Amino acid sequence: MASFCLYYVVVLLTLWTRTVSVNLDNSTSPNASINLLHHLIPCLDNATYTLSDEVVPEIKLEFSSEHVEHEYIVIFDNYYSSQSRYNYIEAAINKCKVLKWSIVKRDNPASHYPSDFEVLKLTNFENKSWLDLLLDHPAVKHVAPQRKVTRTLKTVHETEDLTEDVEPIKGKPCQKECWSQNWRSSRPLKRTSLALSSGFWHATGRHSSRRLLRALPRQITGALQADVLWNLGYSGKGVKVAVFDTGLAENHPHFKKVKERTNWTNEKTLNDGLGHGTFVAGVISSTKECMGFAPDADLYIFRVFTNNQVSYTSWFLDAFNYAILKKINVLNLSIGGPDFMDHPFVDKVWELTANNVIMVSAIGNDGPLYGTLNNPADQMDVIGVGGINFEDSIAKFSSRGMTTWELPGGYGRVKPDIVTYGSAVRGSGLKGGCRTLSGTSVASPVVAGAVTLLASAVIEKGNVLNPASMKQALMASARRLPAANIFEQGMGKLDLVRAHQILSNYKPQASLSPSYIDFTECPYMWPYCSQPIYHGGMPAVVNVTILNGMGVSGRIIDKPVWHPYTPQNGNFIEVAISYSPLLWPWSGYLAVSVTVSKDAAGWGGIAQGRITLTVESPPQNGEDTPRQSHLKLPIKVKIIPTPPRSRRILWDQYHNLRYPPGYFPRDNLRMKNDPLDWNGDHIHTNFKDMYLHLCNSGFFVEVLGKPFTCFDAKQYGTLLIADAEEEYFPEEITKLRRDVENGLSVMVFADWYNVSVMKKVKFYDENTRQWWMPDTGGSNIPALNDLLAPLGMAFGDSVYEGMFSIGDHQTHFASGTAIAKFPSGGLIIGRSLKNQGHEVLTGETKTQDDVPILGLYRQSPASGHVVLYGDSNCIDSSHLQKECFWLLEMLLQYTSFGNLPIDLSEEPVISLPPIDQLPERMDSNHLHRYSKVLDSHLGEPKPRPLPACPHLAWAKAEPLNISAPSNLFQHQKLLSVVDVGPMVLKRPEVLPHRGAAQGVDDWDLPPGMNHSNQLDNSNAYPLIAFFSTVLVLVFFFVHVHKRKTRPKRRKGPRLKRFTRLQERFHGKVPSV
Repeated sequence: MASFCLYYVVVLLTLWTRTVSVNLDNSTSPNASINLLHHLIPCLDNATYTLSDEVVPEIKLEFSSEHVEHEYIVIFDNYYSSQSRYNYIEAAINKCKVLKWSIVKRDNPASHYPSDFEVLKLTNFENKSWLDLLLDHPAVKHVAPQRKVTRTLKTVHETEDLTEDVEPIKGKPCQKECWSQNWRSSRPLKRTSLALSSGFWHATGRHSSRRLLRALPRQITGALQADVLWNLGYSGKGVKVAVFDTGLAENHPHFKKVKERTNWTNEKTLNDGLGHGTFVAGVISSTKECMGFAPDADLYIFRVFTNNQVSYTSWFLDAFNYAILKKINVLNLSIGGPDFMDHPFVDKVWELTANNVIMVSAIGNDGPLYGTLNNPADQMDVIGVGGINFEDSIAKFSSRGMTTWELPGGYGRVKPDIVTYGSAVRGSGLKGGCRTLSGTSVASPVVAGAVTLLASAVIEKGNVLNPASMKQALMASARRLPAANIFEQGMGKLDLVRAHQILSNYKPQASLSPSYIDFTECPYMWPYCSQPIYHGGMPAVVNVTILNGMGVSGRIIDKPVWHPYTPQNGNFIEVAISYSPLLWPWSGYLAVSVTVSKDAAGWGGIAQGRITLTVESPPQNGEDTPRQSHLKLPIKVKIIPTPPRSRRILWDQYHNLRYPPGYFPRDNLRMKNDPLDWNGDHIHTNFKDMYLHLCNSGFFVEVLGKPFTCFDAKQYGTLLIADAEEEYFPEEITKLRRDVENGLSVMVFADWYNVSVMKKVKFYDENTRQWWMPDTGGSNIPALNDLLAPLGMAFGDSVYEGMFSIGDHQTHFASGTAIAKFPSGGLIIGRSLKNQGHEVLTGETKTQDDVPILGLYRQSPASGHVVLYGDSNCIDSSHLQKECFWLLEMLLQYTSFGNLPIDLSEEPVISLPPIDQLPERMDSNHLHRYSKVLDSHLGEPKPRPLPACPHLAWAKAEPLNISAPSNLFQHQKLLSVVDVGPMVLKRPEVLPHRGAAQGVDDWDLPPGMNHSNQLDNSNAYPLIAFFSTVLVLVFFFVHVHKRKTRPKRRKGPRLKRFTRLQERFHGKVPSV
């Protein structure tokens, strides 16, 4: 008993000491000197700060784009020898007038093995027929340009007083580029500056604050309890982990099992000249000082960046092929970018995971904006990692979901998959010792190290370990953060010990992510929980990922079945289901569209049901029958009676286009370091703040993902068109005019458009190896004018900016356009603004009075209201300087209820000067290549035939007369991995320290336990540990004191001792 209590005291004292020390480290006195160090991190680490004892210079990183002249990557359909690849290319292109061509020599370890690509260099060719000839060859799969990206560092010596929120560098207009981490690799992850020669282009965008990072625990491995697995005998042994980065020194003191270092660059060195590759490798596998998670793992170093921070696509492709050849188990990739259409790279990532390589990648540092996920972390088969700080809050820099590459198909996917510590993490220094870095490129190796450690615990089980099973274990065991939503944290915070418990008992199976749909659970299920559903509304779409741990390929057999729960009003829900015909590699999608039946048009309440499906994969390892997994997807929604028409707003998503594939510029021309419009223009991405404001104001916002001919205008009060780049079908123009005459109101937020300015902001695109001109401006003004022409309205092509006020409210007009044509009798409001277009073209500053920026009009008492405003930046969170949600609400009072606010009615009315010519489309633009409306013909592109309106196939209901589970999270949490058994931690001989953010003895989760009990809430643990320690110490003191004061008893004979035992167990024994 005494030894156990002593053991308990040691454990509690250790826990209390660690927790209190962290709390003390987190506290700072008013006189404390807190300083900022901006470290260098690859992969878009926009801002990295640590605590320091002295003022250090601010590091500024910028991109400068270059290209490799006439070099192209030829992708083959299989792996061929170098001679075969040469013969195929020679046979294809010798038929055209190419005077000289050659194969670029690749001197790296993979050059001696068959490959599936070749780098082709062309010179002195007269036409581009060679490209068609190459693509016509049966062995050629794809041709892409060779790309080069370089990052540059600039040091700005600036001393400033830093507080909790750190402002940008003083004395110079500054925006995001002050913190940009511009990593130039073959990946198109950059934010390339606009090619403007005018000195006007100094950034004056919003000053994004940066929160000072707190003090950190001694070891990242201790915070995540890696010592639990170490004490069980696991340390990464037998696992091959690859680090794709800047290299590693040969005799670095922190590493003992570096199996191979390979150089894929054109520099003749294997060493790390920057320090980032050393840091990443240290987090994964360091053996000294700042410990890594898997010190006994076999470390493979791939140097894919030069000391000048340059990389090429071909270097990555060769390195990826070599990783497959070496049978790498885990690969960390701390790079990424918005270009999900980089086919050679993405295809190779799929091939890697199909060959059982577990890839871990950073989701990017473009937070807190939504819709900023980076590729390849946004792929289904990759573990996408977000960052949190040591207070278990989502790091501000961490990118947010949803995936935007799937928006044209309906809705994006949930990402990140998991989050972990990425702020102020300690890792190996360049020549030894430890350093501190921040960013999702730091969180990524934390997960990669944890995955390596977990893999070593189950590597002997053979087919249990694969990219899907590892991802399933991480997600099923993750600890949900209480204040973050699903697009911020994914499944939650990495829990290494729980992941080990699940993986140790894993049976190959399929699973769903998210594992349930609950429109009533906020904040976690945001945005699904942000608005109830009702009859007649646009269907809510949830894009569910299917993870298939049974095999690299699989399929859904039969069809998914919809089962409404009869006792829970499931008959009021209608569901449509679409899914991947093939699950490969390791994954697929399940798209669920949910709407309300006609019977519930006036009903309100909670309705529930579930979808069941069966996933099948081929038999493995001598099995006779295919593997099958039966899945259930619970659905719970909140239904309300259909709101009145005046409260319903329809958001036009169909006519928004984004990068990639085309060059669609930012709406604010001041944002020179972020020229691409790549966030999706969705109410749940960069228009999220506007959407929340409308919801809080009592409006209901629905998304239109199809042409105007496919919605019933009688159901909606206002059609909201913002930042539209797409063209319009003639039938749409006709229908909108008719809808307005019948009472539909329309509100248009436009953006800049000027052909001369568009030519000025050319952009070098490395996919086509050409200088691109924007195919539109911020908005497609000529297309909008076609839409508004029947109403007698049009925008001009001047570009304006400046601050202005209406009543007591102020906002910023950022690179907007002016109204050029408006019906007589309408209300037109003007302001004095700076002519930004004139300044861009001439370099001269010019102010213009009475610029018509806002127009309000109603044709007749029976018609709807029309509002035109020349700028959308004030409702777009991408580079929001001064929001104008107050103006939006004023305008909705006018369009939805016919009430003209006093602030607007008191404005002086201005008249428009006559206009000779409206803006025209730029000659030779390529919008038809990316448009859903235009078709490419000889000469001028023409509209395509109007497509039929999509109609969902509603699933036939098979009702269940049983009660639904009351807690979907807890229900699915227990069932997410089947046949696991009780979650009981097998403790080692010495109980390891628990992290300060974890509970104690919470491995077993009773079925009736509320899911909120699993949320991380560590505030009470220091107090509990302290009082527990005091109680145990008091017990020991009393026990020892009693022993000292108790009189000594004489030892009796053995017979007496036997007699006392008899008395104890059988009662009093008579003496003889």
